[in-house]
Amino acid sequence: MKYQNSRREFLKVGFLSSTVVIMSGCDVFGFTTPKETIALLQFDLFPKAKELGVDTVGYMSIILHHSRISKEDKKFIRNGVKWLNEEAVKLYATKYIKLAAKEREAVLVSVAKEEWGASWLDSMMRYILEATLGDPIYGSNKNEAGWKWLAFEGGKPRPKKAYL
Repeated sequence: MKYQNSRREFLKVGFLSSTVVIMSGCDVFGFTTPKETIALLQFDLFPKAKELGVDTVGYMSIILHHSRISKEDKKFIRNGVKWLNEEAVKLYATKYIKLAAKEREAVLVSVAKEEWGASWLDSMMRYILEATLGDPIYGSNKNEAGWKWLAFEGGKPRPKKAYL
C-alpha cells in the first residue's frame, strides 16, 4: 500500500514538474516547467491567494490528475501553459516567468483577446477561486483562510474525505 501511495504522489506531480517546449515559429525557443508558469500566472490573476497562503498550484495538480476531469480539459490546461509562453516569446522574446510584471500583464491582455485565451484564463480563474474557497479538506484553503477572508462559514456537514 505504501508503494502505491508513493507512486500516486509521483504521478500527481508529474505534469507540473515536467517540461513544456516553447516554440517560436517553427523553431524550439526554450523550455519551462508548467509549475513555474502556473504559479506566477495564478499570482498575476489573483495575488490575494498567495497572501492568504492558498496552495493554488497544489490544487491544479489535483485537477490535472483527477479521473472526473476530462482528458480534453486537462489537455486544454497544458496547452494553455504552452500557448501563454509562446505569446510571451512572440511579444518579448522570452518566456512568461522571465518577464516583468507589466510585460506579463501585456501578455495576458493579448492572450485574452483570443478565443482560446479568454476561455483558458476563465478556467484558470475558476480553479484559483475553487482552491481559495473550497473546503480545507482538499488541502489548498489551509486553515480556512479563504473563508475567513470573506467572513464565510463553511457548509454543514463538512466532508469527511476529499472527493477530488
